[in-house]
Amino acid sequence: NGRQIDSGDCSGPKSARNVLAHPEVDAAILECARGGVLREGLGFDRCQVAVVTNVGEGDHLGLNFITTVEDVMVLKRVIVQNVAPNGYAVLNAIDPHVAPMANVCQGKVIYFGADRHHHVMATHRAQGNRVVYVDEGHIICAEGAFKETVALAEIPLTRNGSIGFQVDNAMASIGAAWAADLPWDTIRRGLASFHNDSSNAPGRFNVMDYKGATIVADYGHNPDAIRALTQAVASMPANRRSVVISGAGDRRDQDIVEQTRILGASFDDVILYQDACQRGREDGEVLALLRQGLEGATRTSYTTDIHGEFIAIDHALSRLQPGDLCLVLVDQVEESLEHLRKHVEEASKA
Repeated sequence: NGRQIDSGDCSGPKSARNVLAHPEVDAAILECARGGVLREGLGFDRCQVAVVTNVGEGDHLGLNFITTVEDVMVLKRVIVQNVAPNGYAVLNAIDPHVAPMANVCQGKVIYFGADRHHHVMATHRAQGNRVVYVDEGHIICAEGAFKETVALAEIPLTRNGSIGFQVDNAMASIGAAWAADLPWDTIRRGLASFHNDSSNAPGRFNVMDYKGATIVADYGHNPDAIRALTQAVASMPANRRSVVISGAGDRRDQDIVEQTRILGASFDDVILYQDACQRGREDGEVLALLRQGLEGATRTSYTTDIHGEFIAIDHALSRLQPGDLCLVLVDQVEESLEHLRKHVEEASKA
């Protein structure tokens, strides 16, 4: 009923049980993070719908004996193994570590992917099964002779289809709603009314206007996320591009280095900061790894190291000119977004 009952990292079995035990809950949408699954499994016996958006190159590798992408795949597919016989798994057909999860699903499978000609998608559709794909500015949902379309222009999250990873997220969401047998009018209204601003979806590609410049705030913190964000902001016009980044200390050295290696090819300014939680690293160790990734950068012409997230954000904003774009990779999500909001509000009043 629009009332938040808890906050924080609620992606584990304890939070799932709290939701499921609430007497007024009709349906639960639960994130099942790797840590909770490793620690104590799932917070439910069976699910009606299991969604796996991607595995990519993997994340949190080297922790809890999960050392390879194949290990991540085995871990993530646990939710697919627990789909009810009359339920669905909604799987990314393009990700080679997600598509094979269909083999352990006791229910049916909906594949999604932008490319309808991809062999997994084409085969699945030819067999009369459900697929969700993109065609000429629309998301298409097809099953046999049945077809339903939703225009990307009617899904604000995708910014007219220009943000690739949000198109993927929209396809996965539509697949999940279709699997849950929601009416198509309800699905359309949900897509049209969902806005990923900082109050509704904090740290998830929150776009703000600051003195004629564009700020994008996101919690991306692994190479896959950085790659997707870089591609997304490339579709947005900008004179100069800057990025504010730190690194999570509990990631592997090569993962931290790879993030700035990606950014160095696409951003003019790279502002590095040491965040509040070093997660076992020595002082300055993460910054040194981030600097290493910028060696030989093809585009970056300005870089600096700053201790403190808010100070780094302030420094980046002070360099912005109208028409510029700044990607802020936040660590303290709520606090940093509030800090940015105050700057935006003050600028709008000036």
